[in-house]
Amino acid sequence: MTVPVFEEYEPAIDCACAGCAVQRRTAARAVAVRYGGHPAAHGARRALVLVTAAGVVLSCGAAGAAATAGPTAGVPRADEGPDPVPATPQGETGPLKGGGASGPPSDSAVLAKTTRADIINRAKKWVAAKVPYSMEKYWSDGYRQDCSGYVSMAWNLGTNEWTGSLASYGTRIARADLQPGDMLLFHNPADPSRGSHVTIFGGWTDYRRTHYIAYEQARPQTRKQSTPMAYWNNSDRYIAYRYKGLSAGNPGSGAGTVFPGADQFGPGADNPHVTRLGEMLVERGGKRFYEIGPGPVWSAADRRATQAFQQAQGWRGAEADGIPGPDTWRLLTTGTGRDIPPAATGGSPNTPVAFPGRGHFQPGQSNSHVDRLGRQLVKKGYGKHYVSGPDPRWTEADRRNVEAFQRAQGWRGSAADGYPGPETWRRLFA
Repeated sequence: MTVPVFEEYEPAIDCACAGCAVQRRTAARAVAVRYGGHPAAHGARRALVLVTAAGVVLSCGAAGAAATAGPTAGVPRADEGPDPVPATPQGETGPLKGGGASGPPSDSAVLAKTTRADIINRAKKWVAAKVPYSMEKYWSDGYRQDCSGYVSMAWNLGTNEWTGSLASYGTRIARADLQPGDMLLFHNPADPSRGSHVTIFGGWTDYRRTHYIAYEQARPQTRKQSTPMAYWNNSDRYIAYRYKGLSAGNPGSGAGTVFPGADQFGPGADNPHVTRLGEMLVERGGKRFYEIGPGPVWSAADRRATQAFQQAQGWRGAEADGIPGPDTWRLLTTGTGRDIPPAATGGSPNTPVAFPGRGHFQPGQSNSHVDRLGRQLVKKGYGKHYVSGPDPRWTEADRRNVEAFQRAQGWRGSAADGYPGPETWRRLFA
């Protein structure tokens, strides 16, 4: 019998057949010839696929296919169901493109020092460049264009690592201690091609800490987006790590004390730095200024709490304007300076937060103002349209509850359209 001639087979990444699964695992673990891998290994890989493909064509028994598939054949995936994100296969550890040999760090290895700000800035460069996802190609900086290559780049490692080796560069931490620049890692040792993934933590998006900003490399290109903690699939299996080479927290030098800039705070600001500022202020005695907790959207609560902390240091005038500067940030991040004193008893309650603006209450918006609005509607008896309670996301339930409140004021037409304005806000919080 004449042996058929096959072209080298490249499996579809979402194909669940035994041949494609074996080929993906083999490709991920094999060292490329250009990095010192043996050509015979790649020949064997092609032969393996040839045999598998031939077996499928000739229908060589379901038992043989099941044996090839391994113990997971026929068992539903833990994340069975619609996958909101694409699969992210990856290569193994290897040198930068054009670089030297690689290997896991030893206990005495000196890792390159970096800061949280530098990590996030490197992550943002690929987001801005829209680097296409690939487990075989390398970007101009020498890093492989897959999820682990992206984190290797963000952490400024001298090699391209993979999910099976990245943990050796970090220290395991609790999820509650996550800060921008840390990573969330899931490595599946039984089958690295199934589910393994890694992201860079960019900060919490809500005070409940149910979502965070994830910087990640996934199809079709690098992205930054709000992601459920810890990830869409296999969430309970992701582990948080902090880079071992992170600069220490000395004033002015460590990642924790680097002031992100005055433009990150003030009216209109919406970023993780605002959340972190609020959390630090709460820890220093400013909890009473936040009715629903700190969030990424700058609010009057942030300004009042910041001003109270500044005044506690004895600052006055422009030095206590409620906008954090380098000195305010340094005292907060290093835990130095005076705490915010308790509120004086017998005084008048805090002035209600001013109307934040109509733009916060529109479809697609998610912020602390929406949550506060919803809670006040429930308190006033206008929350009947909520099924699961108010939250930071603006929904049709919010609009209908606002409309009911407006109609109760005797308003009609455009004055009762369900979208809060200054007068709605004033009456609701009166």
